[in-house]
Amino acid sequence: MATHNLEHLRTFLTVYRVGSLTEAARLLGISQPTASTHVHSLEQNLGLCLFERSPSGVTPTPKADGLARDVGPHIDALDDLAFMSAMSGGNESIHLGGPAEFISAMLLPHTPDLTKAIGGGLRIRFGLVDNLLEELRSGALDIVISAVRPRVQGISGVPLYDEEFVLVAAPSWTAGITGVEPADGELSAVPVVAYAENLPIIRRYWRTVFHRRPDHLRTICIVPDLRGVRAAILAGTGMSVLPRYLVEEDLTAGTLVTLHTPEFAPLNTVYLATRTGEPERNPQLRSLVSTIQRLVGN
Repeated sequence: MATHNLEHLRTFLTVYRVGSLTEAARLLGISQPTASTHVHSLEQNLGLCLFERSPSGVTPTPKADGLARDVGPHIDALDDLAFMSAMSGGNESIHLGGPAEFISAMLLPHTPDLTKAIGGGLRIRFGLVDNLLEELRSGALDIVISAVRPRVQGISGVPLYDEEFVLVAAPSWTAGITGVEPADGELSAVPVVAYAENLPIIRRYWRTVFHRRPDHLRTICIVPDLRGVRAAILAGTGMSVLPRYLVEEDLTAGTLVTLHTPEFAPLNTVYLATRTGEPERNPQLRSLVSTIQRLVGN
């Protein structure tokens, strides 16, 4: 089928689905005579009768049924692509990836500033850091918030924020805890809510603070989202290690308490990753990087 008949096929498919030339014309934003001309031209091109006309509308012929089955999925796919391109703002959108918890707590409250900085659309994707950095390298993302130092060829990372980790629980769990620096043996009586089976954040805290693995702890619940971990410990399920930014308000309100206060809190540096040299070439991206550093950086 010649490419110049694409609009004729779209008109045919709309008429086929709604059963009316007048209604199809309204949906497509064209006149009824134009819709009728599209269908007539298509019939002449194909040498087929596609509709039986009547005062009450049009009735598709068996040939129309077959044509609709053949072209319908393709016309719909093209329309979907056009719609998504329009919604994404084309090249005006900046695509940002990172951990759901950090972006939700630290960036999304500043959404008006972020979108103003780029003067266009912002598209955010959550995911695991290795996958996001690979998407950044391939060009699917423009910028990534990374909880690890990027070690991907062609990717540059600058320190953005130092996460402080705190060991927290609901106040009811403090009854058996003595002092601000209890031994980890005392803490072992409190069940653990963790992000993953291998206790990545808790394991890091225990190695840094107690200089041992947390093998003696009892894990009662695994939630693969730090916001979910927070909700579980707020409900009194047990203890966990979380970034301070996620529980600062809870600690201030007293709905959560720290079970341990080491002399030096464990920290993790969060990086702002981009393709090497890209911020210098892309004013939108450069503006977004600068805004994120101003609003979030410490």
